[in-house]
Amino acid sequence: MKTLIALLCALLIAGCGFKLRGAADLPFDTLYVQAPVGSQFAQQFRRVVTAGSSTKIVDDAKAAAATLVLVAESREKSILSLSGAGRVREFQLRYRMTYRLLDKNAVETLPVSEILLTRDFSFNDQETLSKESEEALLFRDMQNDAVQQLVRRLQAARLPPAAKPAS
Repeated sequence: MKTLIALLCALLIAGCGFKLRGAADLPFDTLYVQAPVGSQFAQQFRRVVTAGSSTKIVDDAKAAAATLVLVAESREKSILSLSGAGRVREFQLRYRMTYRLLDKNAVETLPVSEILLTRDFSFNDQETLSKESEEALLFRDMQNDAVQQLVRRLQAARLPPAAKPAS
């Protein structure tokens, strides 16, 4: 009876078109990532592309079919609401990442684009230490989301066909 129910559930899931995301199919074989030294975003992006796609990250822009330029990355924090006593009750966190994509000839394929993520979180000055760690966790989560969004955007990018050499 249990195997029949499990088989029925598997058939229902397969019938609805559900499938796991699988590997990211980027439209280029090699990619060079130009980023500020020590960028955590760039390190995580390289790791995700290397592990989840057939695209190879190279160390030389001349050897790459495309170059991803990470223009800017910023983390912002602003007050969202105050209590009646004038104390902060909520903050809004913003993670902003700006990038552009160049082809092999340094022609801009994707113009400067931005990924902006926001999270709201409540604040209590009695729990300052735990709220600081929650803030760091939320920023790390937003960075993970931004990496995944960038990979999906690059999957949709189309490089112009390579120019044929004159004969």
